[in-house]
Amino acid sequence: MKNTIVGVDLAKDVIQVCITKRNKVLSNKEMIPSEFSAWLATSNSATIVFEACSTANHWQQLAHSYGHDARQISAKLVANIRQNQKTDKNDALAVAQACSLPEVKFVSGKTFKQQELQSIVRIKELSVKHKVAVENQIRALLLEFGIRTPTKGSIVNVVELTLEDADNGFCDELRDSLAIAFNGYLDLVGAIKKYESALERVANSNADCRKLMALEGVGPMNAVNLYMLLSCGEMGTFRTGKDASACVGLTPIQHSTGGKAKLGSIGKHIRNHSMRSVLVSGAMAVCSQVKRRVPRTTKETWLKGLIERRGMRCAAVALANKTVRTAFSLLANDTEYKAIPVAS
Repeated sequence: MKNTIVGVDLAKDVIQVCITKRNKVLSNKEMIPSEFSAWLATSNSATIVFEACSTANHWQQLAHSYGHDARQISAKLVANIRQNQKTDKNDALAVAQACSLPEVKFVSGKTFKQQELQSIVRIKELSVKHKVAVENQIRALLLEFGIRTPTKGSIVNVVELTLEDADNGFCDELRDSLAIAFNGYLDLVGAIKKYESALERVANSNADCRKLMALEGVGPMNAVNLYMLLSCGEMGTFRTGKDASACVGLTPIQHSTGGKAKLGSIGKHIRNHSMRSVLVSGAMAVCSQVKRRVPRTTKETWLKGLIERRGMRCAAVALANKTVRTAFSLLANDTEYKAIPVAS
């Protein structure tokens, strides 16, 4: 199957497989997952391109195990290439056509180990969202009865006192419902701590993550995120640290026309906003410390000057940008990070 390109459109129950060779469609048929797995095992080596989606990593790993050149391609690019109406056949054909574009950028996908790490991160993120939602609802419901909770503190003491107060007029049904919601909140808090402990153990046991945690503002969570991004190119194959930083959304949006380039903001709509959020949060913590004391390293000297000129938020984004670029260099060159102390 030399020079054969196979475009694959993945779905839960069926898989559309479009086989092309020298810009001609040989077949474009639907398979169930077991049929496609058997086809991968029995077919000669070919270039198989999957539209990046939730199951693409599994199929890419399986195709690699059978000797195929398996790749993933952006779903947005496929949508731009697709002709006529959106059907499985047209999608599979568009995947194969997109693969033939000059200088096309593929999504490298993840290894099995990286999928495990991503699953822990995603479970933790969902638990954090649920915890915030439950906490906000409890705060709002108590406020309707004139019971105020600390704006930035924990709601635990206030809710416990409310449940124990027999003179507040709450009926038994409301008291039981509030107790159930509160117990669910406590369960989420405990679960988040367990997820954070699991990520910390993973980061400490991984040599690359330990390198990354030497960077300013990088803890276990940021180290795992950077490891997943840079070690295999989660959002693309990066040639430079600048490409990786731009992919996370830490560089200004550029608009060029007529030989004139204009730089805007870093943009609100990016693919992985949660990664950017935790990176900037870590950088903000570093900025808060540097602002209150004398710089100890050359990077802190640069950072403090930037804080004085542009403010905390801009400095935090700039530090997060530098962190991603430095992390790329550390992993690409297999080096250790050493901060340069200020000359006395």
